[in-house]
Amino acid sequence: MADLPIPAPSSRKLLGQQLLISISIFASLGVFLFGYDQGVMSGIITGPHFRKYFGNPDAVSIGTMVAVLEIGAFITSAAAGRIGDIVGRKGTLFAGAIVFTVGGAVQTFTTGFSTMIVGRVISGFGVGLLSTIVPIYQSEISPPDHRGSLACMEFTMNIAGYSSSVWMDYFCSFIDSDLSWRVPLFMQCVIGAILAAGALLIPESPRWCIDTDKDAEGFRILVDLHGGNPDNDTAIAEFKEIKDRVMEERASGVARSYYEMWKRYKRRVLLAMSSQAFAQLNGINVISYYAPRVFEEAGWIGRDAILMTGINSLIYILSTIPPWYLVDRWGRRPILLSGAVIMAISLTATGWWMYIDVPRTPNAVVICVIIYNAAFGYSWGPLPWLYPPEIMPLTIRAKGVSLSTSTNWAFNFLVGEVTPELQELITWRLYPMHGFFCVCSFILVYFLYPETKGVPLEEMDFVFGEDEREEREENADDDDDDGEDEVVDENTSLLSASGNGGSRKTHRKKGWFGIFKRRPTSGEQLA
Repeated sequence: MADLPIPAPSSRKLLGQQLLISISIFASLGVFLFGYDQGVMSGIITGPHFRKYFGNPDAVSIGTMVAVLEIGAFITSAAAGRIGDIVGRKGTLFAGAIVFTVGGAVQTFTTGFSTMIVGRVISGFGVGLLSTIVPIYQSEISPPDHRGSLACMEFTMNIAGYSSSVWMDYFCSFIDSDLSWRVPLFMQCVIGAILAAGALLIPESPRWCIDTDKDAEGFRILVDLHGGNPDNDTAIAEFKEIKDRVMEERASGVARSYYEMWKRYKRRVLLAMSSQAFAQLNGINVISYYAPRVFEEAGWIGRDAILMTGINSLIYILSTIPPWYLVDRWGRRPILLSGAVIMAISLTATGWWMYIDVPRTPNAVVICVIIYNAAFGYSWGPLPWLYPPEIMPLTIRAKGVSLSTSTNWAFNFLVGEVTPELQELITWRLYPMHGFFCVCSFILVYFLYPETKGVPLEEMDFVFGEDEREEREENADDDDDDGEDEVVDENTSLLSASGNGGSRKTHRKKGWFGIFKRRPTSGEQLA
């Protein structure tokens, strides 16, 4: 059992719930920032002054200009796990804000296509750091029974950033000069500077502090989050649980490398990566990056297309509010499953209305896109940012989340780069194609995703029906015996809506999907 350190006196004026909410709101500026950056290009690329300045760029050039940000984001999100472990969550947040601000300045004062590309890549570096570290930080300061709702509030800020950029584009479109696109880009610098200044004021993640032997600081932060009383039983119990977990990991003697993470937790890593991959394959960035172009395809022209995008974004924001209350009541699985169904239907309907091309098509497409956005905002928008940091153990959480986030940006780049060409090449068929991916995501969640509602981060092993030692031995046996080994039955945790473990039973496994071919135990045979 871990010894209890003596915390230093607290200098914070906000304690308990007020501190938790204020930290969550401020950290959400990080996701507001990259939400703004994702949306800001959608409006300005259709503007006449922007197109004239850059020589009427073709679809490939526009796709590159929009999607190149994801290259920078991919690079730093892959490295953010290591950075977050070394300098801490707070330091990584500060660095991301500074880098993003620099990139925004380069874009604002660009002198041509090449300079814009450089600025987008630099901003991407900042986005990669922020999009990786903010979900980790949020999950590590949140209590289990509110972790989901706080993460969903964070996503609402992301969509608020996207909506703000769209409306900024719309109002600036009335400016009859190059300021019509430079002003929206400059706002990135303002928001980034505010985030960088505030990052110096928020506390560090208590779990990172304890993991790096800063026990007194970590305990002080936990005490402050629980009301400021050093004798608070919940704060003491949480500190001991985290510390015991850290010591258990160290006693195992296993290195904290990406290789060991894959070897011991490959199931969790793949689930985390798949959640982010399908968040992009389900089609959101066809709308987020190119919504005005989508509406122009449907018959809304020029500024009216940006206006329709702005109206759509407001409904998008509203759709992200129900998960605040539902995610810790219904759980993660029901929300992801229902969202996938609605998105598949609305995307297919969008393609159908474009195919028949009747006078009602413009209005019908707007309705379908709004329904799609609302379904995404309620489900596959927030939860892929919540799920990966939940299922990863503390010792490899930053690395695991960095892999899942880099997956997001890799698929983000893929979708952003090819969408303009696909809009011209396969036209209406693009939308049913993404609807098909929504169906695939439904199947994946139904059969493979365990429920994590209300489970403390240190007890997540039980959700997977095994402890770390058993998972390590299972993966080692997979390598030695070609998948013919004794493993713990995960049917209960993977298919049950309750998802809090269940009884432990063993069975023979053959291949990756062997968990669905369970042989009855001796007790079941006797029964």
